[in-house]
Amino acid sequence: MGIPTDGPAQRGPIGLGVAALGNLYSARPDDVWPGIVPAAWDAGIRYFDVAPHYGLGLAEERLGEGLHGLPRDGYVVSTKVGRILEPNPEYRPGDTDIANLFDVPATRRRRLDYSRDGVLRSVEDSLSRLGLDRIDILFVHDPDEHEREALDGAFPALEELRSQGVIRSYGAGMNQSAMLERFVRNTDLDVVMCAGRYTLLDGTAAADLLPAAQERGVEVVVAAVFNSGILAAERPGAGATFDYGAAPAALIERARRIADVAAPYGVTLPHLAVQFPLRHPSVSTVVLGAETPEQIVRNAALAAPPVPEELWAELEADGLTPPAILHPLSSI
Repeated sequence: MGIPTDGPAQRGPIGLGVAALGNLYSARPDDVWPGIVPAAWDAGIRYFDVAPHYGLGLAEERLGEGLHGLPRDGYVVSTKVGRILEPNPEYRPGDTDIANLFDVPATRRRRLDYSRDGVLRSVEDSLSRLGLDRIDILFVHDPDEHEREALDGAFPALEELRSQGVIRSYGAGMNQSAMLERFVRNTDLDVVMCAGRYTLLDGTAAADLLPAAQERGVEVVVAAVFNSGILAAERPGAGATFDYGAAPAALIERARRIADVAAPYGVTLPHLAVQFPLRHPSVSTVVLGAETPEQIVRNAALAAPPVPEELWAELEADGLTPPAILHPLSSI
């Protein structure tokens, strides 16, 4: 298993999650969003992650515009299945999708569908919105309450699409690690995306997903490494957020202790947050979101220079980081 190494460019350590192109939280100005993909390209980013969910398809449409004219074998695109977009018969002028965090007109609505037919329709729609003739990675998106449907419908359809060359690889993307571990062990997937569960402050995936991925030769893409905000600042304030809620005081204190240990090395919390997951041999890429071209440039720089091993050793000795490798193997 694993992502094919021939053909499209390798993803590199940093990928761009483009939910912002779907007007996540607020609308991106027309003089800002067109610069996001070019800024990522200029910063050396070659992996772009999107989903129909993001802006009711708007993020896919805008990503396609941004990639137009770039060499197709020079970048990697992942999108997702599980949510079909349909016309919204209840739409009234002025209605938006902000209840789902996207500031776009609610002219479409989402319908959960993890069936074979749903996957095939979703892929066709995504290819049209992206303006591409193939998808490099296709993830089953958040099947938390639909594990059986994903196993019986979505994954066999993805296997079929991979064999036909419509997609190059497939997997699942979730905010939990336990179900991802089961998918790794019970399907022939290539890659998984795990959001928020292998970070400086949350090592959950080290106990289940990562050992399974290492044993099975499955690649792991890690997202939400800042845990929604607490690790995005050099030193978190009292109002820091963790997993989209108020961070517990003990967690804020732990993050501050990590920052204090790192400061003499000239290393910041965001640097540590990005580079920590990449220490595990199964983690290939960290996906970061960005709202502006300037933020992309800053994020891309977080992968280098490497954090000194002496700092990692000090943090580990102080019990401030989750284990980087639980089950080392001689080869993958």
